[in-house]
Amino acid sequence: MADKKTVFITGGAGFIGLHVVPMLLEQDYKVRIFDNMFRGDRDKVAALAATGDVELIDQDVRYGGAVHQAMKGASHVIHLAAVSINKSQSDPYESMDINMIGNHNVFAAAADHGVERLVFASSASVYGDPEKLPMHEDDTLSPLTPYCISKRAGEDLLGYYQRRANLSWIALRFFNVYGPGQKTTAYYTSVINHFVNRLRNGEAPVIDGKGEQSMDFIHVHDIARSVVLALTSEKANVPVNVGTGIDTSIADLARILIDAVGSDVEPIFNPRDVLVSRRAADIQRAKDVLGFESTIAVRDGMTDLIRNGG
Repeated sequence: MADKKTVFITGGAGFIGLHVVPMLLEQDYKVRIFDNMFRGDRDKVAALAATGDVELIDQDVRYGGAVHQAMKGASHVIHLAAVSINKSQSDPYESMDINMIGNHNVFAAAADHGVERLVFASSASVYGDPEKLPMHEDDTLSPLTPYCISKRAGEDLLGYYQRRANLSWIALRFFNVYGPGQKTTAYYTSVINHFVNRLRNGEAPVIDGKGEQSMDFIHVHDIARSVVLALTSEKANVPVNVGTGIDTSIADLARILIDAVGSDVEPIFNPRDVLVSRRAADIQRAKDVLGFESTIAVRDGMTDLIRNGG
């Protein structure tokens, strides 16, 4: 079929990308994955490529010429490639290189090629420590790490190319993504893994403070749905929160995981002063702009993850 539209997806071989690509194929797009394969899953990409509608370009977003060349003929762009939040603090130079320069290379090429829509994976971390819940897209932004700063700057760069070249974009501010296939390096996934490993050894999870810190855990399947919806939404040129709107405390998470593992232990609370941060998305704009609502409840998603081995 010559009339299939092509989606160019950076980081398409990563955790979120590998959930997005099959949904794009279901929507009858051709897919061009652009990924340096540093953390990408070659076996999964090879299986997708066997469909005939997926190709892999093994390259790095830091090279603007490579990005520009590879994007030729694409009608839509999804930019997921980034260095993680933890890595950005241990190596700010690489973080700036990949996240800032990479953002700009992808956005500039998309503007040059006149793509129909660019979807950018931003992050709820652009808010910093929120002053109130739920966190709304128009709240003050206070990004705290090089990663978060690069996500906010990415949104600003999109605004620049919208004004300069009429680029149509949506920045999705992902909250705490979890699900099958996730690497275990993110802070909150390491919390999940720590709890689960102890539970599987018959030990109780240990929680610092009272376990009041909370996150808005959103399943990667829902994240992928939001990305695909953002490609064709009528409204554009805005940041959009992607979360459940529910803040799940660490104490609640421990109890969900205890139930999922089928253990009868009680969490151990380690009394110490903990900076209590809470997270919950205002989800109204996602409904209005994307027609999106999350479908997988935290208890269901976490239980499924534990019972099916993640």
